[in-house]
Formats: sequence, C-alpha cells, structure tokens
Amino acid sequence: MNIDLRSDTVTKPCRDMLEAMMSAAVGDDVFAEDPTVIKLEQAAAKMFGHEAAIFCPSGTMTNQIAIKVHTQPGDEVICHEDAHIFRYEGGGMAANAGVQPFLLKGNHGFFTLEQVQAAVHPSDSHYPRTALVAIENTTNRGGGGVWDWNEVKRISDWCRSTSLPFHMDGARLFNALVHTNKSAAEIGPWFDSISICLSKGLGCPVGSFLIGSKAFINEAHRIRKRMGGGMRQVGLLAAAGLFALENNVKRLQIDHDNAKLLSNTLSSLPWVTAVYPTETNIVIFETADTESNNRVLDQLKNKAVACLPFGPNSIRFVTHKDVTKKQVEEVCEILKAISL
Repeated sequence: MNIDLRSDTVTKPCRDMLEAMMSAAVGDDVFAEDPTVIKLEQAAAKMFGHEAAIFCPSGTMTNQIAIKVHTQPGDEVICHEDAHIFRYEGGGMAANAGVQPFLLKGNHGFFTLEQVQAAVHPSDSHYPRTALVAIENTTNRGGGGVWDWNEVKRISDWCRSTSLPFHMDGARLFNALVHTNKSAAEIGPWFDSISICLSKGLGCPVGSFLIGSKAFINEAHRIRKRMGGGMRQVGLLAAAGLFALENNVKRLQIDHDNAKLLSNTLSSLPWVTAVYPTETNIVIFETADTESNNRVLDQLKNKAVACLPFGPNSIRFVTHKDVTKKQVEEVCEILKAISL
C-alpha cells in the first residue's frame, strides 16, 4: 500500500467530517446567506480576536486578496526569499496587485525586526512605497520551522507604531500554535490580516479563511469576487472547516511526533548530509548531490513511498492524519535499508 508523504494536502475527509458536510445548512454565500459559512467565519474571527473573516477556495487566494487589499500598484512587500507568496503563487503579487517583493534572507524562512527596518524605504520618489510586511508560519521551505513569537511580537509592535500593515501566511499556523502551546487569541491581534488553510493538517477537502477588520474583510469580498472566488452553497465545505477546528487541531501533535521519528532516523544515516530542525510536520533532508537524491527517490518509489524532491539534493516528507505511526516506522526501516 502506498504511503503518501508528499504533502498534508493529500488528506481525505473522515467519516464524521463527511457526515457534518452532508447535514450542513446551506445558502448562497455570494449573497451572504449561507448559515454554515457565516458560522465558520464568525468562529474563526472570534478565535483570533478579530472582527471578521472570509471563506475562500484556497490559501493562495486568501494571501493574494490580503496583498491586494493592503497595497496599491507599484508598492513593495517585505517578505522572506523563500516565502510561499513569492515562490509558489504564480507571480500573483505582480499579476494581481501590481506590487513587487523586497526579499529578506534568513535561516529556515525567518528574519528579524532589524532586517525589516533596514528594508523600509525612505519617503522618496525614487523608491517604491513599502506597504506590507508578510511572514509565513510555519515555514514550508524552512522545514516546518516555527517563528520565535518574541520576534514576531517585536515586528508587530514596530509595524503598528509606523502604521505598516503586517500579514501572516498561516497556511500551517495551527501546527505552530500546537508546537509552542500558544493560543490563537493571544497572537491573533498582532496581525492586520491572517490567512489560514483548512485543507492541510486540519484535513478538510478544500478551503481557507482570511481574517481581519470589518473594513478589511468588506474590501476582501470585492477582491474575492473579482478573482472568481465567490461560491454559492459552499456551506458543505464550511461544515468541514468547523469540524476541523473542533476536532483536528490537538491531534496535530501526532503528526509532529511522527515527523520526529523520521527526522531522528534520517540523522543517523550515513548518506544523509543534513536534516533541517524538525519542529512540526515537515521533514527536509539533504543528500550529497543530485545523483544521490535521485537514487534515494527511486528506491523510495520502488517501496511505494511517495515524497517530493525539494531541490537538486534535498527531499521533503510531510506527515499528516492519513499516515499512521506504524506506516512512519515502516518508512524508517525502508530508509535504513537504502544504500547508495
């Protein structure tokens, strides 16, 4: 049987989630008449200490809506060079908002307040207007790394003091909260907008939500409509989101523990040259070169283990609710048997 560690996006809804979806009350969400969507949006906003939220098909859309609402064409967005909004959203910030990134460097997707301060342009017509600071938590290309909340708070306080909007791409935010034992209510108000994906570790078939002020979300509705993201009887999907928030958050620790098993095994293998620090459900490791990488991928494929190449000499595993501890232990044995 195939063990799929390519991504936590491959999860399928459990029976109880499907039953919640089948019994959901629905209406036309474009007319703001879907009671289940309204319930999800209100629950999400309240959870993070904000006024409002909007339900969308994807995390890419929620990120792109946030960038568009916060900026004007010609503006600049400060983010990490490995940020999802820069690397994996199809050039969306340029195509949708007409803005450009100012890219910061830093280990595992992190940067500091001092880097942000140095990146902000003076008020001079030669420079684009610095309009937004964005972080990603957890960091995908950083191996599921979790931001130091003290640094996040420093950035937030400074952004607030200078009226510079602060956005979080929280595609896997609940993984970060579980790992650090932080509450959504505590960190939510630090941000002007938060994008959160329901279809990764939380196990929904589709969907993300964007959180912010009432004025921000009112404008987000306009941008969602323009992007073709207005959906009709989408309470069927919102019901999955409500179920996930109530039932699938605490269990993320299981995925973290399983990722640690993989990480510990990889760290002991002679053909593995490096393993990123493993804090949540993503494990990234490096091999000596491209040839070695391809040989490892081929041997894993022959044993029905699915994963992703993550560079010329790196591979990514992602644990999730549809992979058991027994399966992870089986993968560990397969890894130990690989010879290069």
